[in-house]
Amino acid sequence: MESRLNERNDLQDIIDKALSDMAEDAGHPIDLADVNLAELRRRTGLTRSRLRTIQKNGFKVRPHANTGRKAGVTKMTGHERVADELLAKGVTNSSVVYERLVADGYKGGLTTVKNYVRAHMSLVPAKRKTTAPQGGRGQRFHTKPGQAYQMDWGFVNLEDKAGVRCKIACLAMICHHCGTCYVEFFPNARQENLFIGMVHALMAMGVPEHVPTDNMRSVALHRDSEGRPVWQTDHAAFMACVGFRTKLCKPRHPFTKGKVERLVRYVKDNFLAGRDFHDITQFNEEALAWCARQGGSCHRALDCVPADERGSKCLPAAGALAVGDEVAMYLCPRRRVTFDGFVSYEGRRLGVPYWYDGSVCRVSREGECLHVYSEDLARELCVHPVTWGRKDSFCEDRHVDAQPCEVPSQPVRATVPRVELPAGNPALAKFDLGGMIEDGR
Repeated sequence: MESRLNERNDLQDIIDKALSDMAEDAGHPIDLADVNLAELRRRTGLTRSRLRTIQKNGFKVRPHANTGRKAGVTKMTGHERVADELLAKGVTNSSVVYERLVADGYKGGLTTVKNYVRAHMSLVPAKRKTTAPQGGRGQRFHTKPGQAYQMDWGFVNLEDKAGVRCKIACLAMICHHCGTCYVEFFPNARQENLFIGMVHALMAMGVPEHVPTDNMRSVALHRDSEGRPVWQTDHAAFMACVGFRTKLCKPRHPFTKGKVERLVRYVKDNFLAGRDFHDITQFNEEALAWCARQGGSCHRALDCVPADERGSKCLPAAGALAVGDEVAMYLCPRRRVTFDGFVSYEGRRLGVPYWYDGSVCRVSREGECLHVYSEDLARELCVHPVTWGRKDSFCEDRHVDAQPCEVPSQPVRATVPRVELPAGNPALAKFDLGGMIEDGR
Protein backbone atom coordinates (compact mmCIF):
# COMPACT_ATOMS: atom_id res chain seq x y z
CA MET A 1 0.00 0.00 0.00
CA GLU A 2 2.80 2.40 0.91
CA SER A 3 4.66 1.68 -2.34
CA ARG A 4 1.54 2.41 -4.40
CA LEU A 5 1.08 5.68 -2.53
CA ASN A 6 4.64 6.72 -3.25
CA GLU A 7 4.24 5.82 -6.91
CA ARG A 8 1.09 7.93 -7.14
CA ASN A 9 2.79 10.93 -5.49
CA ASP A 10 5.75 10.67 -7.88
CA LEU A 11 3.44 10.64 -10.88
CA GLN A 12 1.61 13.70 -9.54
CA ASP A 13 4.91 15.57 -9.18
CA ILE A 14 5.83 14.73 -12.80
CA ILE A 15 2.52 16.04 -14.13
CA ASP A 16 2.65 19.21 -12.02
CA LYS A 17 6.21 19.87 -13.17
CA ALA A 18 5.25 19.42 -16.84
CA LEU A 19 2.24 21.76 -16.55
CA SER A 20 4.37 24.37 -14.79
CA ASP A 21 7.02 24.22 -17.54
CA MET A 22 4.37 24.50 -20.25
CA ALA A 23 2.87 27.60 -18.55
CA GLU A 24 6.33 29.15 -18.19
CA ASP A 25 7.11 28.55 -21.84
CA ALA A 26 3.76 30.06 -22.89
CA GLY A 27 4.25 33.12 -20.65
CA HIS A 28 0.74 32.91 -19.14
CA PRO A 29 -1.35 30.44 -17.12
CA ILE A 30 -2.83 27.67 -19.25
CA ASP A 31 -6.38 26.42 -19.19
CA LEU A 32 -6.45 22.83 -17.91
CA ALA A 33 -9.34 22.07 -20.24
CA ASP A 34 -7.34 23.09 -23.31
CA VAL A 35 -3.99 21.55 -22.48
CA ASN A 36 -2.06 20.24 -25.47
CA LEU A 37 -2.02 16.52 -24.64
CA ALA A 38 0.56 15.78 -27.35
CA GLU A 39 3.03 18.20 -25.74
CA LEU A 40 2.17 16.90 -22.26
CA ARG A 41 2.73 13.34 -23.48
CA ARG A 42 6.17 14.31 -24.78
CA ARG A 43 7.11 15.87 -21.44
CA THR A 44 5.75 13.11 -19.16
CA GLY A 45 6.06 9.92 -21.24
CA LEU A 46 2.48 8.89 -20.40
CA THR A 47 0.03 7.63 -22.98
CA ARG A 48 -2.76 9.87 -24.29
CA SER A 49 -5.44 7.58 -22.87
CA ARG A 50 -3.87 7.84 -19.42
CA LEU A 51 -3.59 11.64 -19.75
CA ARG A 52 -7.25 11.92 -20.82
CA THR A 53 -8.29 10.01 -17.67
CA ILE A 54 -6.15 12.27 -15.49
CA GLN A 55 -7.49 15.38 -17.31
CA LYS A 56 -11.06 14.42 -16.35
CA ASN A 57 -9.96 14.59 -12.70
CA GLY A 58 -8.39 18.02 -13.14
CA PHE A 59 -4.91 16.53 -13.63
CA LYS A 60 -5.06 14.98 -10.17
CA VAL A 61 -3.84 11.40 -9.87
CA ARG A 62 -6.39 9.43 -7.91
CA PRO A 63 -6.17 5.82 -6.71
CA HIS A 64 -8.22 3.05 -8.20
CA ALA A 65 -11.65 2.63 -6.67
CA ASN A 66 -10.78 -0.90 -5.41
CA THR A 67 -7.37 -0.02 -4.06
CA GLY A 68 -6.91 -1.46 -0.55
CA ARG A 69 -10.16 -3.38 -0.66
CA LYS A 70 -10.32 -7.15 -0.27
CA ALA A 71 -13.06 -9.37 -1.48
CA GLY A 72 -15.03 -10.94 1.34
CA VAL A 73 -15.68 -14.18 -0.54
CA THR A 74 -13.26 -15.63 -3.11
CA LYS A 75 -12.92 -18.88 -5.02
CA MET A 76 -10.61 -20.14 -2.27
CA THR A 77 -13.17 -19.56 0.46
CA GLY A 78 -13.93 -22.86 2.15
CA HIS A 79 -10.86 -24.61 0.70
CA GLU A 80 -8.14 -22.96 2.75
CA ARG A 81 -7.89 -25.90 5.14
CA VAL A 82 -6.96 -28.36 2.35
CA ALA A 83 -4.36 -26.00 0.90
CA ASP A 84 -2.87 -25.21 4.33
CA GLU A 85 -2.53 -28.91 5.18
CA LEU A 86 -0.66 -29.54 1.94
CA LEU A 87 1.66 -26.59 2.57
CA ALA A 88 2.32 -27.83 6.11
CA LYS A 89 3.44 -31.16 4.59
CA GLY A 90 5.94 -29.37 2.35
CA VAL A 91 3.89 -29.57 -0.87
CA THR A 92 4.57 -26.35 -2.78
CA ASN A 93 3.71 -27.57 -6.28
CA SER A 94 0.73 -25.44 -7.30
CA SER A 95 -0.48 -28.06 -9.79
CA VAL A 96 -0.65 -30.71 -7.07
CA VAL A 97 -2.48 -28.33 -4.73
CA TYR A 98 -4.86 -27.43 -7.55
CA GLU A 99 -5.72 -31.10 -8.22
CA ARG A 100 -6.44 -31.72 -4.55
CA LEU A 101 -8.61 -28.61 -4.38
CA VAL A 102 -10.60 -29.64 -7.47
CA ALA A 103 -11.28 -32.99 -5.81
CA ASP A 104 -12.51 -30.99 -2.79
CA GLY A 105 -14.95 -29.01 -4.96
CA TYR A 106 -12.81 -26.02 -5.91
CA LYS A 107 -14.23 -24.07 -8.88
CA GLY A 108 -11.46 -21.51 -9.41
CA GLY A 109 -8.42 -21.50 -11.66
CA LEU A 110 -4.76 -22.42 -11.29
CA THR A 111 -3.58 -18.80 -11.08
CA THR A 112 -5.60 -18.23 -7.92
CA VAL A 113 -3.97 -21.31 -6.38
CA LYS A 114 -0.49 -20.08 -7.35
CA ASN A 115 -1.15 -16.71 -5.70
CA TYR A 116 -2.42 -18.44 -2.56
CA VAL A 117 0.62 -20.72 -2.34
CA ARG A 118 2.96 -17.76 -2.89
CA ALA A 119 1.26 -15.76 -0.13
CA HIS A 120 1.29 -18.61 2.41
CA MET A 121 4.84 -19.96 2.03
CA SER A 122 5.36 -19.33 5.74
CA LEU A 123 3.34 -22.50 6.40
CA VAL A 124 5.98 -24.66 4.69
CA PRO A 125 8.31 -26.24 7.28
CA ALA A 126 11.98 -25.40 7.08
CA LYS A 127 14.22 -27.96 5.35
CA ARG A 128 17.06 -27.43 7.81
CA LYS A 129 16.61 -27.73 11.56
CA THR A 130 19.06 -26.45 14.13
CA THR A 131 19.43 -27.70 17.67
CA ALA A 132 19.69 -24.13 18.95
CA PRO A 133 18.17 -20.89 17.63
CA GLN A 134 20.53 -19.18 15.20
CA GLY A 135 18.63 -15.98 14.63
CA GLY A 136 17.82 -16.84 11.01
CA ARG A 137 21.47 -17.59 10.16
CA GLY A 138 23.16 -20.72 8.94
CA GLN A 139 25.89 -22.42 10.93
CA ARG A 140 29.53 -22.20 9.85
CA PHE A 141 31.63 -25.15 10.96
CA HIS A 142 34.93 -24.68 12.77
CA THR A 143 37.38 -27.55 13.20
CA LYS A 144 40.58 -28.06 15.13
CA PRO A 145 43.92 -28.72 13.40
CA GLY A 146 43.98 -32.15 11.79
CA GLN A 147 40.34 -32.85 12.66
CA ALA A 148 38.60 -32.94 9.26
CA TYR A 149 39.63 -33.30 5.60
CA GLN A 150 36.88 -32.71 3.05
CA MET A 151 36.91 -34.98 -0.01
CA ASP A 152 35.03 -35.02 -3.31
CA TRP A 153 35.18 -36.19 -6.94
CA GLY A 154 35.15 -33.85 -9.92
CA PHE A 155 34.82 -34.74 -13.60
CA VAL A 156 36.34 -32.77 -16.47
CA ASN A 157 36.17 -33.11 -20.26
CA LEU A 158 39.57 -32.64 -21.91
CA GLU A 159 40.88 -32.59 -25.46
CA ASP A 160 44.43 -33.41 -26.49
CA LYS A 161 46.40 -31.89 -29.38
CA ALA A 162 45.03 -34.54 -31.77
CA GLY A 163 41.48 -33.43 -31.02
CA VAL A 164 40.52 -36.58 -29.11
CA ARG A 165 38.12 -35.83 -26.26
CA CYS A 166 38.14 -37.80 -23.04
CA LYS A 167 36.58 -37.58 -19.58
CA ILE A 168 38.74 -38.02 -16.50
CA ALA A 169 38.05 -37.93 -12.76
CA CYS A 170 39.70 -35.57 -10.29
CA LEU A 171 40.00 -36.53 -6.61
CA ALA A 172 40.25 -33.44 -4.40
CA MET A 173 40.96 -33.29 -0.66
CA ILE A 174 41.44 -30.21 1.49
CA CYS A 175 42.15 -29.61 5.17
CA HIS A 176 39.24 -27.73 6.70
CA HIS A 177 41.50 -25.88 9.16
CA CYS A 178 44.55 -24.73 7.20
CA GLY A 179 43.42 -25.11 3.55
CA THR A 180 46.18 -27.52 2.45
CA CYS A 181 44.93 -29.27 -0.68
CA TYR A 182 45.72 -32.40 -2.67
CA VAL A 183 44.58 -33.11 -6.23
CA GLU A 184 45.07 -36.28 -8.28
CA PHE A 185 43.58 -37.38 -11.62
CA PHE A 186 42.35 -40.86 -12.56
CA PRO A 187 40.75 -42.40 -15.66
CA ASN A 188 37.58 -43.11 -13.65
CA ALA A 189 36.10 -42.82 -10.16
CA ARG A 190 36.13 -46.49 -9.21
CA GLN A 191 36.56 -47.54 -5.61
CA GLU A 192 40.12 -48.78 -6.16
CA ASN A 193 41.11 -45.33 -7.48
CA LEU A 194 39.38 -43.75 -4.48
CA PHE A 195 41.57 -45.81 -2.14
CA ILE A 196 44.74 -45.01 -4.10
CA GLY A 197 44.02 -41.28 -4.12
CA MET A 198 43.12 -41.20 -0.43
CA VAL A 199 46.29 -43.09 0.54
CA HIS A 200 48.41 -40.66 -1.49
CA ALA A 201 46.63 -37.67 0.04
CA LEU A 202 46.92 -38.97 3.60
CA MET A 203 50.60 -39.74 3.07
CA ALA A 204 51.13 -36.09 2.20
CA MET A 205 48.69 -34.46 4.67
CA GLY A 206 48.42 -36.90 7.58
CA VAL A 207 45.44 -38.90 8.89
CA PRO A 208 42.53 -36.81 10.27
CA GLU A 209 39.78 -37.80 12.69
CA HIS A 210 37.06 -37.85 10.03
CA VAL A 211 36.55 -37.19 6.32
CA PRO A 212 33.26 -35.55 5.19
CA THR A 213 32.19 -36.77 1.75
CA ASP A 214 29.19 -37.38 -0.50
CA ASN A 215 26.84 -40.35 -0.33
CA MET A 216 28.68 -42.29 -3.05
CA ARG A 217 28.04 -46.00 -3.52
CA SER A 218 31.73 -46.82 -3.15
CA VAL A 219 31.55 -45.48 0.42
CA ALA A 220 28.05 -46.29 1.75
CA LEU A 221 25.37 -48.56 0.34
CA HIS A 222 22.38 -46.91 2.02
CA ARG A 223 21.05 -45.76 5.39
CA ASP A 224 19.12 -47.90 7.83
CA SER A 225 15.74 -47.11 9.36
CA GLU A 226 17.37 -44.83 11.94
CA GLY A 227 19.38 -42.88 9.35
CA ARG A 228 22.74 -44.50 10.14
CA PRO A 229 24.95 -45.29 7.13
CA VAL A 230 25.52 -48.87 6.04
CA TRP A 231 29.15 -48.81 4.92
CA GLN A 232 30.42 -50.63 1.88
CA THR A 233 32.43 -53.63 3.07
CA ASP A 234 35.74 -52.67 1.46
CA HIS A 235 35.42 -49.06 2.63
CA ALA A 236 34.74 -50.16 6.19
CA ALA A 237 37.91 -52.28 6.08
CA PHE A 238 39.83 -49.32 4.61
CA MET A 239 38.72 -47.01 7.44
CA ALA A 240 39.78 -49.57 10.05
CA CYS A 241 43.15 -50.05 8.32
CA VAL A 242 44.05 -46.36 7.91
CA GLY A 243 42.43 -45.11 11.14
CA PHE A 244 39.82 -42.46 10.30
CA ARG A 245 36.04 -42.11 10.26
CA THR A 246 33.86 -41.08 7.33
CA LYS A 247 31.03 -38.58 7.73
CA LEU A 248 28.33 -38.56 5.07
CA CYS A 249 26.94 -35.15 4.16
CA LYS A 250 23.24 -34.53 3.78
CA PRO A 251 22.09 -35.04 0.17
CA ARG A 252 21.67 -31.88 -1.90
CA HIS A 253 23.54 -29.81 0.71
CA PRO A 254 26.88 -29.01 -0.98
CA PHE A 255 27.64 -26.19 1.47
CA THR A 256 28.27 -28.81 4.16
CA LYS A 257 31.63 -29.43 2.47
CA GLY A 258 31.89 -26.12 0.67
CA LYS A 259 35.69 -25.91 0.84
CA VAL A 260 36.27 -28.95 -1.35
CA GLU A 261 33.40 -27.96 -3.65
CA ARG A 262 35.14 -24.64 -4.17
CA LEU A 263 38.48 -26.43 -4.62
CA VAL A 264 37.09 -28.58 -7.47
CA ARG A 265 35.77 -25.46 -9.17
CA TYR A 266 39.09 -23.68 -8.60
CA VAL A 267 40.96 -26.59 -10.20
CA LYS A 268 38.75 -26.36 -13.29
CA ASP A 269 39.03 -22.57 -13.56
CA ASN A 270 42.67 -22.14 -12.52
CA PHE A 271 44.75 -25.29 -12.93
CA LEU A 272 43.10 -26.67 -16.09
CA ALA A 273 42.62 -23.30 -17.81
CA GLY A 274 44.81 -23.05 -20.89
CA ARG A 275 46.74 -26.24 -20.09
CA ASP A 276 47.51 -28.83 -22.79
CA PHE A 277 46.51 -32.39 -21.98
CA HIS A 278 48.94 -35.17 -22.87
CA ASP A 279 48.25 -37.94 -20.38
CA ILE A 280 47.18 -38.41 -16.77
CA THR A 281 50.74 -39.06 -15.59
CA GLN A 282 51.87 -35.62 -16.73
CA PHE A 283 48.73 -34.06 -15.23
CA ASN A 284 49.44 -35.57 -11.81
CA GLU A 285 53.03 -34.30 -11.83
CA GLU A 286 51.85 -30.79 -12.69
CA ALA A 287 49.03 -31.04 -10.10
CA LEU A 288 51.52 -31.81 -7.31
CA ALA A 289 53.57 -28.74 -8.20
CA TRP A 290 50.41 -26.63 -8.41
CA CYS A 291 49.22 -27.77 -4.97
CA ALA A 292 52.64 -26.92 -3.53
CA ARG A 293 52.42 -23.39 -4.95
CA GLN A 294 48.92 -22.96 -3.55
CA GLY A 295 50.08 -24.09 -0.13
CA GLY A 296 53.02 -21.69 -0.16
CA SER A 297 50.97 -18.53 -0.75
CA CYS A 298 49.01 -16.64 1.90
CA HIS A 299 45.24 -17.18 1.96
CA ARG A 300 43.37 -14.07 3.06
CA ALA A 301 40.28 -16.01 4.14
CA LEU A 302 42.40 -18.08 6.56
CA ASP A 303 44.93 -15.34 7.30
CA CYS A 304 47.81 -17.82 7.11
CA VAL A 305 50.11 -19.69 4.78
CA PRO A 306 48.66 -23.23 4.51
CA ALA A 307 52.08 -24.90 4.37
CA ASP A 308 53.27 -23.14 7.55
CA GLU A 309 50.00 -23.79 9.41
CA ARG A 310 50.07 -27.43 8.36
CA GLY A 311 53.66 -27.96 9.47
CA SER A 312 53.18 -26.31 12.87
CA LYS A 313 49.66 -27.45 13.86
CA CYS A 314 47.75 -29.74 11.48
CA LEU A 315 50.39 -32.37 10.70
CA PRO A 316 51.42 -32.95 14.36
CA ALA A 317 47.75 -33.23 15.36
CA ALA A 318 46.81 -35.53 12.48
CA GLY A 319 49.81 -37.84 12.57
CA ALA A 320 51.64 -39.47 9.69
CA LEU A 321 50.31 -42.47 7.76
CA ALA A 322 52.38 -45.61 8.26
CA VAL A 323 52.48 -47.41 4.90
CA GLY A 324 52.66 -51.08 5.91
CA ASP A 325 51.85 -54.22 3.98
CA GLU A 326 48.11 -53.83 4.61
CA VAL A 327 48.04 -50.24 3.35
CA ALA A 328 50.25 -51.15 0.37
CA MET A 329 47.58 -53.62 -0.74
CA TYR A 330 45.25 -50.69 -1.48
CA LEU A 331 47.87 -49.12 -3.76
CA CYS A 332 47.97 -52.32 -5.86
CA PRO A 333 44.48 -53.40 -6.97
CA ARG A 334 43.82 -57.10 -7.61
CA ARG A 335 43.50 -58.33 -11.18
CA ARG A 336 42.66 -61.78 -12.54
CA VAL A 337 44.97 -63.31 -15.14
CA THR A 338 43.19 -64.37 -18.34
CA PHE A 339 43.72 -67.68 -20.09
CA ASP A 340 46.06 -66.03 -22.63
CA GLY A 341 48.28 -64.38 -20.01
CA PHE A 342 46.92 -60.81 -19.69
CA VAL A 343 45.55 -58.59 -16.94
CA SER A 344 43.34 -55.54 -17.53
CA TYR A 345 44.20 -52.22 -15.85
CA GLU A 346 42.86 -48.73 -16.65
CA GLY A 347 41.55 -49.81 -20.06
CA ARG A 348 44.73 -51.61 -21.18
CA ARG A 349 45.90 -55.24 -21.23
CA LEU A 350 49.26 -56.07 -19.67
CA GLY A 351 51.18 -59.30 -20.28
CA VAL A 352 52.10 -61.60 -17.37
CA PRO A 353 55.04 -64.07 -17.53
CA TYR A 354 54.13 -67.70 -18.24
CA TRP A 355 55.99 -69.01 -15.21
CA TYR A 356 53.63 -67.25 -12.81
CA ASP A 357 51.11 -69.96 -11.96
CA GLY A 358 48.78 -67.77 -9.90
CA SER A 359 45.34 -66.79 -11.19
CA VAL A 360 45.38 -63.36 -9.44
CA CYS A 361 48.03 -60.65 -9.39
CA ARG A 362 48.29 -56.96 -8.40
CA VAL A 363 49.04 -53.92 -10.55
CA SER A 364 50.35 -50.51 -9.50
CA ARG A 365 50.99 -47.36 -11.55
CA GLU A 366 54.11 -45.63 -10.24
CA GLY A 367 55.22 -42.66 -12.30
CA GLU A 368 56.02 -43.74 -15.84
CA CYS A 369 55.88 -47.48 -15.12
CA LEU A 370 53.23 -50.10 -14.46
CA HIS A 371 54.40 -52.74 -12.01
CA VAL A 372 52.80 -56.19 -11.89
CA TYR A 373 53.25 -58.04 -8.58
CA SER A 374 52.19 -61.40 -7.21
CA GLU A 375 49.03 -61.54 -5.17
CA ASP A 376 50.90 -61.28 -1.87
CA LEU A 377 53.25 -58.51 -3.17
CA ALA A 378 56.20 -60.78 -2.42
CA ARG A 379 57.58 -60.73 -5.97
CA GLU A 380 57.59 -58.31 -8.87
CA LEU A 381 56.56 -60.17 -12.03
CA CYS A 382 57.21 -57.57 -14.74
CA VAL A 383 57.29 -53.86 -15.51
CA HIS A 384 55.48 -52.10 -18.38
CA PRO A 385 55.82 -48.49 -19.53
CA VAL A 386 52.73 -46.34 -19.01
CA THR A 387 50.93 -45.94 -22.33
CA TRP A 388 47.45 -44.48 -22.42
CA GLY A 389 46.58 -46.12 -25.71
CA ARG A 390 44.43 -49.19 -26.24
CA LYS A 391 47.20 -51.38 -27.63
CA ASP A 392 48.16 -54.47 -25.61
CA SER A 393 51.46 -54.42 -23.71
CA PHE A 394 53.13 -57.78 -24.31
CA CYS A 395 55.61 -59.51 -22.02
CA GLU A 396 58.75 -61.08 -23.53
CA ASP A 397 58.41 -64.31 -21.57
CA ARG A 398 54.63 -64.43 -21.64
CA HIS A 399 54.78 -67.82 -23.37
CA VAL A 400 57.35 -70.66 -23.51
CA ASP A 401 59.61 -70.74 -26.54
CA ALA A 402 58.46 -74.11 -27.86
CA GLN A 403 54.73 -74.17 -28.25
CA PRO A 404 53.21 -77.69 -28.56
CA CYS A 405 51.17 -78.43 -31.65
CA GLU A 406 47.50 -78.99 -31.03
CA VAL A 407 46.23 -82.44 -32.05
CA PRO A 408 42.66 -82.45 -33.30
CA SER A 409 40.29 -84.64 -31.34
CA GLN A 410 38.62 -87.74 -32.87
CA PRO A 411 35.05 -87.38 -34.08
CA VAL A 412 32.35 -88.72 -31.81
CA ARG A 413 30.05 -91.40 -33.33
CA ALA A 414 26.54 -91.75 -31.95
CA THR A 415 25.18 -95.30 -31.37
CA VAL A 416 21.54 -96.20 -30.74
CA PRO A 417 21.08 -99.46 -28.80
CA ARG A 418 18.22 -101.83 -29.66
CA VAL A 419 15.70 -102.41 -26.91
CA GLU A 420 13.94 -105.80 -26.75
CA LEU A 421 10.19 -105.70 -26.19
CA PRO A 422 8.75 -107.73 -23.35
CA ALA A 423 7.17 -111.03 -24.43
CA GLY A 424 3.46 -111.75 -24.08
CA ASN A 425 2.26 -108.13 -23.98
CA PRO A 426 -0.82 -107.91 -26.25
CA ALA A 427 -0.95 -104.15 -25.98
CA LEU A 428 2.45 -103.92 -27.70
CA ALA A 429 1.94 -106.76 -30.22
CA LYS A 430 1.34 -104.37 -33.12
CA PHE A 431 4.65 -102.66 -32.35
CA ASP A 432 6.65 -105.90 -32.61
CA LEU A 433 9.34 -104.51 -34.84
CA GLY A 434 11.56 -107.51 -34.31
CA GLY A 435 9.06 -109.86 -35.88
CA MET A 436 8.53 -107.50 -38.80
CA ILE A 437 12.27 -107.46 -39.49
CA GLU A 438 12.53 -111.29 -39.35
CA ASP A 439 9.60 -111.69 -41.80
CA GLY A 440 11.29 -109.35 -44.24
CA ARG A 441 8.63 -106.72 -43.92
